Amino acid sequence: MFTPRPVGFVRSPYRETADVPKGLGAEHRAEGVIEILPEFELGLTDVEGFSHLLVLWVFDRAHGFELLGTPPSDNRPHGVFATRSPKRPNPIGLSVVELLARDRTRLHVRGIDMLDGTPVLDIKPYLSSIPGETLRRGWLAEAEGRKKT
Repeated sequence: MFTPRPVGFVRSPYRETADVPKGLGAEHRAEGVIEILPEFELGLTDVEGFSHLLVLWVFDRAHGFELLGTPPSDNRPHGVFATRSPKRPNPIGLSVVELLARDRTRLHVRGIDMLDGTPVLDIKPYLSSIPGETLRRGWLAEAEGRKKT
């Protein structure tokens, strides 16, 4: 095992969990900044060449976990590993953000869905060779279909 430590923190317009868009049709278009700690600045070399980044972060305000829960986008319970619930055995979040600009240790991004002050564990460039038409959306697609009828 290892003890994770933050490489930076999120600056976000969201102060409370209720402020973050959730549910069917939720769009994450908010802009924010990921502030990387100065000792990790060298690790940002060449990051500006990527349009999108994967951000690994901590649900630092979540407490406990539930293996089965009902998400806001459905009226049926689902396993925690089939949802984006913050109530996880390891409270780790993963988001894709669009990189707008880099200013030294500050990454200006769009698509923030984290609370202000959220610790960031890692950043990776988003690379996908999976064509969009082959992706499946599981129970979420079913829930969207039920909402349309």
